[in-house]
Amino acid sequence: MILRNSLLCLVLAGACAPAFAGAKIDFSAINDATTSKAPRFIVKYRAGSPERLQPAARQKSLDAATARAQPQIAMKADASGKKAGLRVSTMRATAGGNMHIVRASQRLTKLEAEALMRSLAAGANVEYVAVDGRVHADALPNDPVLATHQMWHYGTGTGGARVTSAWDLGAKGAGVVVAVVDTGATHHPDLEANLLPGYDMITDKDVSGRATDLQEAGGWDLGDWTTAGQCGAGSGARNSSWHGTHVSGTIAEVTNNGVGGAGVAPDARIVPVRVLGHCGGYTSDVADGIIWAAGGTVPGVPVNPNPAEVINLSLGGNETCPQVTQDAVNIAISLGATVVVAAGNDNTDASMHSPASCANVVTVGASGYSGQRASYSNYGTKVDLAAPGGAGVEGSPNGHIWSTLNNGTTVPNAFIYAGYTGTSMATPHVAGIVALMQSMAPKPLTPAQVEGLLVSSARPFPVKPDRAIGAGIVDATAAVQRAQTFGQPVTGRPMTSGVAQSVPPLAAGQSVIYQIDVPANATRLEFLTYNGRGTARLYAQYESEPMPASNIGASARPGTNQTIVLNTPAAGRYYLKITAAADLAGVSVRATVR
Repeated sequence: MILRNSLLCLVLAGACAPAFAGAKIDFSAINDATTSKAPRFIVKYRAGSPERLQPAARQKSLDAATARAQPQIAMKADASGKKAGLRVSTMRATAGGNMHIVRASQRLTKLEAEALMRSLAAGANVEYVAVDGRVHADALPNDPVLATHQMWHYGTGTGGARVTSAWDLGAKGAGVVVAVVDTGATHHPDLEANLLPGYDMITDKDVSGRATDLQEAGGWDLGDWTTAGQCGAGSGARNSSWHGTHVSGTIAEVTNNGVGGAGVAPDARIVPVRVLGHCGGYTSDVADGIIWAAGGTVPGVPVNPNPAEVINLSLGGNETCPQVTQDAVNIAISLGATVVVAAGNDNTDASMHSPASCANVVTVGASGYSGQRASYSNYGTKVDLAAPGGAGVEGSPNGHIWSTLNNGTTVPNAFIYAGYTGTSMATPHVAGIVALMQSMAPKPLTPAQVEGLLVSSARPFPVKPDRAIGAGIVDATAAVQRAQTFGQPVTGRPMTSGVAQSVPPLAAGQSVIYQIDVPANATRLEFLTYNGRGTARLYAQYESEPMPASNIGASARPGTNQTIVLNTPAAGRYYLKITAAADLAGVSVRATVR
């Protein structure tokens, strides 16, 4: 996500309210239904129902819903100028076939859209109704003078992600595919060599449908400019953003070619998935793009021949995670893809943003040149860690993240380099580092393992953040080192959540290690020692032996009463090392998973 005045705003479905027939209605993106000439809705029918399986039965249900809502919806003129009643028809099924996208034949007011949604939800076999929300890109380059470019964000300085020292370990991302679900990619000499064939997932385009020519089938960015009023009354004109090109360059810009800069993982390959075009894109297209990128099946679309191990989503909006997006994330994760998402740029809690609030994603906040929380970055317990996103200082090259871009105001023109700021720029840093990790791991890491290693290897903030933005700043070198040694055996005494056990007597300097397995979706892991005498030191680590200099939690107070609390722990095995700073005896230890 880029800064507010150049924001990718994903207006997605959020909290659900009960409706007729036990269905849920998501009104959170209702405003999007008022800006389109033919608003779209997402309808989920019950498994095995005729409406889900039979087009005729589904249309009959839609006609009945339209008839119920028609008295509350005004007659409007069609293209020929004649007034006509509302019609609702099916466009397509989502990937997996458990939801359908339906489209109204005319523009609706807010009250009319609400009436139609309630009427759709009244169907006996309807489980869920939501607006198919819009995704918007609004990005303009800042100071496109490459001579001022300084890649502070890759270095070992105060705010850097320690990428350059990870390269020294031999980590370049070779053999790893990263999908960028965004505006697509443009032809650029410092990027194109690392591009694989992508796909255009945009449906309901002004001129054509989904991927009807070679440019679209390749995932190329054709431009996302708009004219005044094109996206609804009062909407302004905007130049093309080329946002996906900038994000892709941060991940895998070509290096050692004497041109421009370098990507975090310069030997990785990018699959561009276009979901954002004129007036943005739809939530359902983003969901299909996620599934296709991971190698899943999308109706009517050829299977991705290069499934991604990492998916970058530098987009988001002010709603909680909608069902269609969470379903897509779940499918991608089941196929082995790590989903990395932007926390958002509204300086608010990420729990109210999507896909930042989705489960099992890696949510990335933004830090600035000095390692501080960027003033625009969202925060809260949903944020896993931070990465350089830029300080947002206008005219300062050190405040920006530089990458590949295009200078066309509408269609693609000449290649350039430019600086952006935002969590959109922080996110590809992490996606690129995941590629470095996977390229160096003895065997592929699962998405949960990737998340755990990223969080546990993050370095402490050099400046204490004014709001929580995760475990620290992403550390490429430490993450790669952890990936290289991941899976090495550690012997620990098994623990059961909530069950205390006795710690054997330990002389000063001796240690004992315990282990506990944490399931997916846990919200809290707590280690506690108490009772007895002596002085204990506690160190916790994810999937490897805890050390005083390498841990994700430590407690070193006087005596035996020590506590370590880990919020939103990743699924996997955690180890606790108890070390005696002075002779220990009669001490109890307990681990609790919530």
